[in-house]
Amino acid sequence: MAIDTNRPFIPVRIAVLTISDTRGPDDDRSGDTLVDRLKDAGHILAARMIERDEKSAIVARLHAWIEDPDVDVILTTGGTGVTGRDVTPEALAQVQDKEIPGFGELFRWLSYQSIGTSTIQSRATACVARGTYIFALPGSTGACRDAWDGILASQLDNRFRPCNFVELMPRLTER
Repeated sequence: MAIDTNRPFIPVRIAVLTISDTRGPDDDRSGDTLVDRLKDAGHILAARMIERDEKSAIVARLHAWIEDPDVDVILTTGGTGVTGRDVTPEALAQVQDKEIPGFGELFRWLSYQSIGTSTIQSRATACVARGTYIFALPGSTGACRDAWDGILASQLDNRFRPCNFVELMPRLTER
């Protein structure tokens, strides 16, 4: 597992969606964490928004970005817990074509290293929707760091070997 330096880096266009009833642009630390990391990696911030924990609003925002040819990947933060207001996985289920179950499994394994059994409360998940990757992360900055540093940084880098999500992008909509 390594970066193949013989291949040129391909920046990915990433939209960041914070899902929260309480956070705004001035205190969206998890969104800031994701934006900083994706930019530091050389990717392009395609869009950024905050939506309330309302399934219909989340679904509408996801549909808009899925249809936008300038968005390759959507990262959401927040709404993946087990409380009544946590509806992000349910929103993803309404737009997805294919679930990526290994993402949530690997995220919880990585998160376990930091927070122990509390990771079981996370319903982090991922999917493909009409050729767009969507990764739903918990709302904490630590969870966003764990997901980016431990999974997304390499999987969204086309140089990562033996394989990565970027090299599959041209084939996501094939039938």
